[in-house]
Amino acid sequence: MSINRENVRSVLVYVGLDRLGDGLLKLPFARGLRIAFPNAHVTWFAGKETSVYAGVLAPLVADVLDDVIECGGVGLHPSELIGRRPLKYRHFDVVVDTQRIFWTSLSAWRIKHGQFISPAAKFLLSSVKPGAGYKSPKAMQRQMLDLLEIASGMTFETPAKLSLDIPQPHHAMAAHLLPAGPRYIGFAPGSGGRPKCWPLDRYIALAEMAAASRAVPVFLIGPQEEEWANEIKTKLPRALLPLQHGNGAAAHDYNPLFTMALGTRLAGAVSNDSGIAHMLAVAGAPLIALYGPTVYEKFPPMTEMITVIRAETYGSREMTAIPLSAVNQALQTLLAAGSAS
Repeated sequence: MSINRENVRSVLVYVGLDRLGDGLLKLPFARGLRIAFPNAHVTWFAGKETSVYAGVLAPLVADVLDDVIECGGVGLHPSELIGRRPLKYRHFDVVVDTQRIFWTSLSAWRIKHGQFISPAAKFLLSSVKPGAGYKSPKAMQRQMLDLLEIASGMTFETPAKLSLDIPQPHHAMAAHLLPAGPRYIGFAPGSGGRPKCWPLDRYIALAEMAAASRAVPVFLIGPQEEEWANEIKTKLPRALLPLQHGNGAAAHDYNPLFTMALGTRLAGAVSNDSGIAHMLAVAGAPLIALYGPTVYEKFPPMTEMITVIRAETYGSREMTAIPLSAVNQALQTLLAAGSAS
């Protein structure tokens, strides 16, 4: 059963939650909704927890999402299947469920709808299904764009990069903290989970090597790693920490749009698998990304300028398996390429 896009007046997209990296990777899908359904009121529905689209990334989706609902009570427990119908007073022409847990899809299916699209159980509940032989791609971003194609009948290419409208005040502050002239290399040693972090002492040693190559190390330290700031400054006095209090963060409260503005001023960066890695990627900084327990292919940063170093190449999925020499070699290659350009 095909969907007449022009007649669609309301669309709901179900997600469990959106962290920062998720939100950046989902931007092509979110923007595509407005193209696919130009006359629709679009509701983004985070059924389990919160969404960055209602918070720090709201400016990036203000023109494509009409409202965002958080903590919607869908996808928490199978008992909700016999409870009150979700959003009982609302009806949507199209509901797109972006996840694959079947009972959660059943819960989302109970939202009043005309058409329902879901990849769960090989699209068993879907009003529209993909063609025979369809195989779900590994990358979450491509999975979501495929859902949009199935729902709309249109084609949406996977973007190599994003163009972001970062507010000018963020660019002005970034230029003040990282003025033109030096060659800045970013180092992002944190992550949402410490098992994803390459050891801090290796980041510091790597930054010392970069400084020896006449680059200025810029450490991007989030609020979860605030205690690392003093150690970095003690061991590497030349390093800049533009996100720390008394510098950039006091005014911007770790706003990711400000971090992206800083990323536009970097000649390159080294990062763990983290939200900051995705921010630097969309900002256009050439990236060296370090992966251990997580899978690069599922959530790859949105950039073509990336070198991926995996711990499993060195016999383990522990981040400590990645040798300093391998990362330094990649960084020196990046620095040499930058010097030649």
